[in-house]
Amino acid sequence: MKYRHYYAGIRVRDLERSLGFYTKALGMKVVNEGRMPHGGKYVQLRSPGSSQRLELNWYPRGSRFHTPYRRGEELDHIAFLVDDVEKAHCELLGKGAKPAVPPGRSKGTEVYVRDPDGIWIELLG
Repeated sequence: MKYRHYYAGIRVRDLERSLGFYTKALGMKVVNEGRMPHGGKYVQLRSPGSSQRLELNWYPRGSRFHTPYRRGEELDHIAFLVDDVEKAHCELLGKGAKPAVPPGRSKGTEVYVRDPDGIWIELLG
């Protein structure tokens, strides 16, 4: 299986405030945005001259991704492009990843495993 790092996501408490900071203070540009099946919102940003993306994620109360903030937990997830999401999911579980959201429970692209420290890794086909 070939894994290609695609983007890193961070949870934000106030999407508009965070978007203003990253675009005005750091000069990043919005390259994609949308709504998640559970009602959350995301905005992907990129710095001029870079192919790396940063995704700002806001989750509403009641979604399975909304959890209380604890210092140091703002890194939300890291995403990897793979050729076969189900195969990659099984392969990573066999290599020590912990289950998070399996393909059968996902809605859209929400297929995740957790690394040994609990950081979520999203698998995108």
